[in-house]
Amino acid sequence: MIKKSLKLRNYSLNQIIKKTVTVPKKTTLLDARSILLRYKISRIIVSENEKPIGIMTEKDLVKSIYSLGNKPIESVNVSEIMTRNLITATEEATLYDCARLMLGNKISSVIILKKDGKLAGIITKTDLASVFLTQATVPLQVSKIMTKNVITVKPADSLLYVENVLVKNRISRVVVERNRKPVGMITHRDFIPAKIPLWLKQFGDSREIEKYRMAERPPEFNLNQLSYLSTFIAADIMSPNPITVMATDDVSEASLLMIRNGISGLPVVKNSLLVGIITKTDIVRSIAAGNP
Repeated sequence: MIKKSLKLRNYSLNQIIKKTVTVPKKTTLLDARSILLRYKISRIIVSENEKPIGIMTEKDLVKSIYSLGNKPIESVNVSEIMTRNLITATEEATLYDCARLMLGNKISSVIILKKDGKLAGIITKTDLASVFLTQATVPLQVSKIMTKNVITVKPADSLLYVENVLVKNRISRVVVERNRKPVGMITHRDFIPAKIPLWLKQFGDSREIEKYRMAERPPEFNLNQLSYLSTFIAADIMSPNPITVMATDDVSEASLLMIRNGISGLPVVKNSLLVGIITKTDIVRSIAAGNP
C-alpha cells in the first residue's frame, strides 16, 4: 500500500536541500541558545573551513544545561557537547537514502556534502514531510502509520520528571493529558526559553512575557539548574490546546498541519480521547518503505 502511495523515483534531492545556520566550535552554549531561539531552528551545524565537524540539537542543549550544576553556561562551548559522529550523504543521494539514514540512526536530519566534503546543506524530517504532502497519490489514513502506545505526562508532573520521560524513552515530544484528553504538548524546545510560571503566563503583559522568554541570560542560569527546574511543572511550559487529528484523517492533512504550524507531532483523538500520536518520524518511515 505505502509503496504505491508516492512518486519519488525522479524527485531530486537538490529540490529540497536547505542552507543551514553554522557556528564555529568556540561558540558558547549561551550564544547557541540565542541562535536557536532567534531563528526558530532545532539544530546548529558546527563548521570549520566550510566543512561540518559537529552538530548540536535542542536536545543536546537541554541535556547539557541541566547537567551543568553551578558551572557557568558561558564557560562551555558547543564543541564540548556537539555530536562529532556525523551522518552525511552526498548531493547524489536519493530521498529514500535520507529517510533510511534518519530511521536507522534515529536522527531528524542528514547533512548533505559537496564532492569536496564542504557543506552543501541539510535535509530534515520536515523536508521529507513536505515531499509526502506534495507527492502522495494514494490516500493513507493516519491510523495506518500512527503510534498507538502514547507516552504521556500529567499537567502537575514536575519538569524534572518530564525531562526524564523524554530522555529515558528517547522521544522528542510528550503529550500532556488529563482524563485521557490531550491538553498540551512538551518538546525539548520548550525547555530552552526562560521558564515562566503558569500564573504569569495567564495574567502577565504579553510584551513582558516575551522579553522574559527571550532573555539573553535567564534567571535559571544564575542558579543550580536542577534545583530551579524542580520548582516548575508541566503546565508551566507546555503548549496548551494542542492541534489534533482523527485516526480517519489522511496523512497528507496531518503533514500539512505539522508543516504549517511548525510542529513535529500531533495527538490523534477519537471522540476527544487520545488514541495515538502521529509524528514526522512516522511519515519518514512511510517514505523509507517505498521502492528505491
